[in-house]
Amino acid sequence: MKNFLVHNDNIKKEMLTTIGVTDIDDLFRQIPESVRLNKLELDEAKSEMEVQKIIKGYAKENKSDFIDFKGGGVYNKFVPACINQVAQRFEFLTAYTPYQAEIAQGTLQIMYEFQTMISRITGMDIANATVYDGASACAEAILMAVRISKKDKVLVHNKINPEYLDVIKTYSWAGNIAVETFDELPENVSEYGCVLIQTPDYYGEIHEIKKSEDTILIVCTDFSTLSILNPPTEADIVVGDIQSLGIPMSFGGPHAGVIACKEKYMRQMPGRLAGRTVDAEGNQAFTLTIQTREQHIKREKATSNICSNQALMGLWVNLYLSVMGERGFRQAGYLSSKNAHLLANQLKSKGYSIENKNFFNEFTVITPNSEEFLNKLEKVNISGGIKLDDKRVLVAATEMITEADIELYVKTV
Repeated sequence: MKNFLVHNDNIKKEMLTTIGVTDIDDLFRQIPESVRLNKLELDEAKSEMEVQKIIKGYAKENKSDFIDFKGGGVYNKFVPACINQVAQRFEFLTAYTPYQAEIAQGTLQIMYEFQTMISRITGMDIANATVYDGASACAEAILMAVRISKKDKVLVHNKINPEYLDVIKTYSWAGNIAVETFDELPENVSEYGCVLIQTPDYYGEIHEIKKSEDTILIVCTDFSTLSILNPPTEADIVVGDIQSLGIPMSFGGPHAGVIACKEKYMRQMPGRLAGRTVDAEGNQAFTLTIQTREQHIKREKATSNICSNQALMGLWVNLYLSVMGERGFRQAGYLSSKNAHLLANQLKSKGYSIENKNFFNEFTVITPNSEEFLNKLEKVNISGGIKLDDKRVLVAATEMITEADIELYVKTV
């Protein structure tokens, strides 16, 4: 048990000397002093009632009654009340990874049905369940493509969500993968392991998908747009964030990402896959299948070390798509697109320029001064969009927006 005893000063000194530093603070020299938390400045202990009053006071400072026209990857979508009631049941909320299939049939069935729905929406043969978010889905798909192609140079669309691009660059740096960005796709892409394009892109523009047989094509998309737009069946791999499929914004998370692909690539897919079979008595049974994690297979054959998936968020999507049905899913998409185009047209009639040629429910408006533009809207409780630069604002509309909201928006600016 001596290995589990607290280190004394002599042991600490020996460890520090071995790695070539003088004290523990040297281990944190890379972290700027300005962002270090040297001590917790906490008040004296308080009773539960006192703490509740303090927290309620903080909560009152939140401005939560805004009409929301923000997007950029997180959208204010309608979520039927029954979804929260089911998803928050303790059987789902406290369930962990279903290693023992015989006692986790419910969770495994949810994962299987989630994969099936995503496959139908994207037009892909198979989908995983799941990865952390849209950004990590993009990065993991690139790693997947590099393993398949054996090429360590990739092309990424420069109109992709900038947060996604940051994560891609971080993953790629660690994997010694060269990332190049493009505006117009070069004619010869054979030297690249993959091409990743986002459509609609971060600025709302819908792009024509051009598949080259010389490389793997990854398409990043907002799955809710596939309620109206054709699925990207030309792609080899489809990725994205599933927040727009009925998951609340929740101050930015938890959300989830997903990877779908053609069947021939499924053994290179990271994350978890649930499969359906029959047991010894001929009854339907579910299990984890085609395992890619080093916990389950030989490390050198592993393609993934994702230790936690977002199965609860997958459940949320299952419930949303089941409750909405195909008709409701399409109607929500139609209303989102209708509202966005109505707002864009009214802004154009007022003299503003819209940067997009083709868009679904999100567009970029050019303004004389984006700060003033958004400040005017904030005064009438409208969160008017995301400031891109001094002149441009990214605006989104969902089915939660009404014509009265649009009228107020246009009138204010």
